[in-house]
Amino acid sequence: MNIAYHMPSLDTIYAQRTIYYGYKNAFEDLGHNFYTYTSGDDLENFLEKNYIDIFITASHFYYQKDLNFNLLKKYRNDGMVLFSKIDFWKSPLSGLRINEAKSLKDDTRTVQLIKDGLLGDVFFHVVEQSDERMAGFEKETGYQYYTIPLAADKIIMKNEFDKDFIADISYIGTFLPEKRKFFKELVFPLKDKYDLRLYGQDWTLRDRLMGWIQKFGQYYKLPYLSSIQKPKLHLGDEAKIYSSSRICINVHETYQRDYGGDCNERTFKIPLCGGFEIVDDVACIRKYFKDDKEIIIAKNKEDWFEKIDFYMNNPDKRFAIIEAGREKVLKEHTYHNRSEQIIKIYDEVKKHG
Repeated sequence: MNIAYHMPSLDTIYAQRTIYYGYKNAFEDLGHNFYTYTSGDDLENFLEKNYIDIFITASHFYYQKDLNFNLLKKYRNDGMVLFSKIDFWKSPLSGLRINEAKSLKDDTRTVQLIKDGLLGDVFFHVVEQSDERMAGFEKETGYQYYTIPLAADKIIMKNEFDKDFIADISYIGTFLPEKRKFFKELVFPLKDKYDLRLYGQDWTLRDRLMGWIQKFGQYYKLPYLSSIQKPKLHLGDEAKIYSSSRICINVHETYQRDYGGDCNERTFKIPLCGGFEIVDDVACIRKYFKDDKEIIIAKNKEDWFEKIDFYMNNPDKRFAIIEAGREKVLKEHTYHNRSEQIIKIYDEVKKHG
C-alpha cells in the first residue's frame, strides 16, 4: 500500500519528530511505500504522482494551511482514505500556548469541515474513549473517533548500553510549562543524592526563545529560521540513554495526570530499550501495563521518592520488571502495532464503503 504522512516541517525538534519516524520505519518495515507530504510540496502533484491509499494528516491549524480539502475529496472519491488526527474537543491547554489548537468545539470552521465530510474519512486521537476531553465530539459531528495511542519505534529503539550515558537517573524531554512545578518539587531535588542527567529541548530561556523563532519560521516557510535549532540528541542516542541508566523517570503534563486518558511516547520507549521506568500516575498507563510488574507507577510525591530510593538500593528487583515491560511493548505497543491498526481501520472503511 502507499501511505502518505503529512509532516509540515522535517526540521521540527519536538515530539512530532519521533512520532513521524516511528510510523515511517514501521510502515516501511511492514512492506508499504511511505511518502512524506511537507509544506514545501504541491499537493496536487504529490497526489497525482504517488497513488496514495492512506493519507494521514491532522485537524490542527498548522496542518490545515497545507491542504486543499476539495482536491483531497476528489482523490477520496477515487478510493483514497483520509485519516485526520483531531484536537481535543474540550482542550485543557492554556491559551498562552499559542501554537496549540483551541478546543475543537469552539473552532466552528473545522467542525463544519468535519460535518461537510471534507476533513476526513477516519478521525483519531491518542486519547482513550472514556476521556472527558473528547465528550461531545461524536454527538456534535456525527463521526466516531478511534483511539490510536502513541508507541515505541522498535527499528530505532534498541537495548544498547553506552558508557557515555551511564547515570543513576535520566530524563529525556521538553521542559514544558505544565511540568515545571513537578520538576521543581520531584526531579531537581534528586540531584542532591544521585547522578541525575536531563536531556532534551527548552531547558534554558535561550532555547525556549529559539524554539519559538523556529516554529515561526516553519509556519511561514522561512528556510533559515525553520532549521535554526537542531535536535540535542541523535535518534539513536535516546535508546542508549534509557539502556544505560539505572532508573529512567517519566513525567507527564499536569492535565494528563488530571484526565488520565493519554500518555507520552516515553511510557513505551523506556521499557523497549531495556530501561527501568518510574512514571507519574496517569490512569491509562494501567490499561497498557501491569503496575509493579511491567512498570512502576508512583502514586504521589512520597511514593515517588520512596520508589526511586528502593530500586536504587535494590537493583536486582528491577530485572524481572524490565524484561516484562519490554515483552509487553514488543507485543502490543510498537509503531508496527499502530500501523497495523491503521491498516485494519482502512480495511473496515473500504469494506463498508
